Parts: sequence; C-alpha cells; structure tokens
Amino acid sequence: MELLWVLLALAGMDAAAGLGESLWGPLLPYVPRVATGTMLGKVTATTFVLERPRCIFDPLANASDAVWLAVAYADASTAFKNPTSSSEVPPYEGLPTARAYMTLETAAAAYGCSAPGTATLRVGGDTTCHGRAPCNGPLPSAGPYRVKFLLMGCSGPKAETKWSEPILLRRARSLSTIDPTPARRGSTAVIIAAILASLGAALAVAMLGAVGTQLCVPLCHRDLGAHLPYRTHHVPPALPHTLPPACICGCTPWPRGP
Repeated sequence: MELLWVLLALAGMDAAAGLGESLWGPLLPYVPRVATGTMLGKVTATTFVLERPRCIFDPLANASDAVWLAVAYADASTAFKNPTSSSEVPPYEGLPTARAYMTLETAAAAYGCSAPGTATLRVGGDTTCHGRAPCNGPLPSAGPYRVKFLLMGCSGPKAETKWSEPILLRRARSLSTIDPTPARRGSTAVIIAAILASLGAALAVAMLGAVGTQLCVPLCHRDLGAHLPYRTHHVPPALPHTLPPACICGCTPWPRGP
C-alpha cells in the first residue's frame, strides 16, 4: 500500500510539472548555440553570434506571432519568468538589476524553413541602442550568459526553446597589465643586428663606389679626348691650362702626347 502511495505521489509531481510547462506552451527540444565554423568576431568582449534557428516554430506559429530572444546571466536563467504580454518584456536597460532582458523581436515567419536571410544572429550588436525593448545593446560584462528563443502570440507565450549552454565573452585586457616599456633584446641578437647593419653599410658604399667609377671613367675619357692637343707641322702642341671638369671626380687622366 505504501508503495502505491509513493507511485501516485510521483505521478502527481510529474503531472504538475507537465502542467507548469503547458502554461507557456510546449518546450521545444532545440538548444541555441554559438555559430560554428570560422568567423571573424564570433565572440567579442560585448557581443556573440548565434545560429539562426530554422523550422522549429513552423507548426506552432501564426502570421501575427513574433519570436523573441531572452538573454540572462547564467546564474539567473532558472529564475527568469516568461512575460505574459509584450508590455512585460524585460528591457535591455534593466539587465544590471533584473539580470535578464529580451531582444531581437522578429516575425515568426523569418524563422521558417524557406525564409531568406542570414544564417546567424549577433547579440549585442546595436551600439546606438538607447531605447526600451527590443534594444540589442552591447553586453556590459563577460558573463557568462544563457539564451533561449520564445514564441509569443497576442495572448502571451506559445512555445519556447531550451536554454543554451553558458556563453562566456572575451575579457578585455586591463591597461595596468600592459608593460609600456619595449621588450629587451638579448645580447646575441644585438650583436647580430649590429654586424648585419655594418655589412649592409659596407656593401652600400662599395656599390656606390663601383657605380661612380663606371660613370666617371667614360666621362673623363670623353672630355679628355675632346681637349687633346692638336699637333701641326709648324706649331708646337699647347697643353690645356686646366683639366676637364669630368676629371675632378678622381679619374686617372689619359697620358698626354709628346
């Protein structure tokens, strides 16, 4: 007899739990999650990107229904109460005290199987958010957070998904932990750098000298050839008073004739 009472009590508890869930409609098995794959900025210090759910609301949603995203601190998700109407939707500005808010109000048709649009949703991406719900402002701390999708009709919630796993944002590095002084190089690295710099300078000087010689010699030869003394049978040769300008650069003049 005692065993029978125990079984009846357990059945009553299960029925009560089922009745509690039925007040908000069915609990869908879908679990929200951060988008998979490689993506720039998938999780930042103030935002994160979710996969957009598809097809899960189709059998339950009407054209006038909307889907909301509930965002809560992980330790406050179990105490979150679904609003009974849009006027009770917790706003973004109340997150520090209520520790939860709702955002991303979207027509249920946008989550249909054949609905166009992106495959992801960014939470916290509205940097100009200054109004009430459904404001999607930046998240104020690293969290962690948990999220769930809620289907709401004119008379209140109709269905909801499960809560996600905790989502931890990136933590911004404190300025006090950044060393303003540059890292010291080892003595070996300094010596190698000095040797390489010296070799580079010597190579540059050698190349400039070679180029200057190559340019200077033809000029000297050309100018000296143009000023070579002209010998006649009855006039002795006259030597030029000055060297050609091109020979000032250090070229060796051609030898003069007898």
